Amino acid sequence: MDTVNRRQFVGASLAATAGMLKAATSAMGNTEPQPRSSSMPRSSSMKVGLYTITYLGVWYRGDALPLKDVIKRAKQYGYDGIEVDGKCPHGHPLMMTKDGCKELRRVADGEGIEIYGLAGNNDFSSPITEQREAQVLYMRELIRCASELGARTVRVFLAWPGVTQHSQIASYELSRPIWESVHKGFSDEEIWAWCRDGMVRSAKYASDAGVTLALQNHTPVIRDHKDVLRMVSEVGSPHLKVSLDVYIMNDKSPGAIRQAALDVGPLQALSHFGGEFKREADGSVPGPDYYPPFVQAMHEIGYQGYLGYELCHTLPKVNGETVGIEFADQCAEAAAAYMRGLIKTYTT
Repeated sequence: MDTVNRRQFVGASLAATAGMLKAATSAMGNTEPQPRSSSMPRSSSMKVGLYTITYLGVWYRGDALPLKDVIKRAKQYGYDGIEVDGKCPHGHPLMMTKDGCKELRRVADGEGIEIYGLAGNNDFSSPITEQREAQVLYMRELIRCASELGARTVRVFLAWPGVTQHSQIASYELSRPIWESVHKGFSDEEIWAWCRDGMVRSAKYASDAGVTLALQNHTPVIRDHKDVLRMVSEVGSPHLKVSLDVYIMNDKSPGAIRQAALDVGPLQALSHFGGEFKREADGSVPGPDYYPPFVQAMHEIGYQGYLGYELCHTLPKVNGETVGIEFADQCAEAAAAYMRGLIKTYTT
């Protein structure tokens, strides 16, 4: 989508909305072999979470790991908590009865694992009225589930093309072109207004439930953290905050990362990190060069929340077949160790 006009408008309006933003802020059963557990010490500052999309069974070859087993994986690998993906068979409202939420909390409490959030896969941008209304209903029910689970945050998008699954494995090859085609002929500001309406209504449900929505800087519609801040300002609810994720930023230079963190400041309520992680022969875990300045910037702004690991992209093939759950295990264990090391480096 061409967003030049809207981006020009954003640049011109950010200064004018700064006072509004400041006011709003003030108001506001698997048994497969598993890798070794992480031995990194837990941090008393930022926490490391596991986003259950990693084990949803859409990117690797194999079935989804039941949530109770994801909790056990999280405990074994040294995570502090989990963020439940709001899709079947994990955290979609169709799957989450009151009794089911109560039982999942019991299991998590028994393992010392916090259920800190749910992740919505919502799209408020559709030109079709009935589809937008269905998405608001989905968010209302997801917020209800979060409240029953005791989760503090619900990750939200403005727009989301979704995925298709062929022979189980997920892909964006069909969904992204469809999203682009459906939105042709509609202006950026018209699409933005639909998204704002859905977010306003969802923020009201979040307020009623005592839950915080965390808007991620994820395409489409959103292009950068300034778009996120614009939406937060226009919605004007203390129950809508930010999930600034560095690995989906366009500019990952240290200066841009620090400036984005400073711009978001106390609105930062959630964050994610992704990628493929693996231990070296000496036990160390290398990672991308943009995570150290991001963790340092999060510490600078006083962020005390979760950095949640997600394995959510097309995975490698071995002998012509997509890797299985053992690849997710390897990445999840190593990612926890990697991020704990960074947190310890920049917060002690």
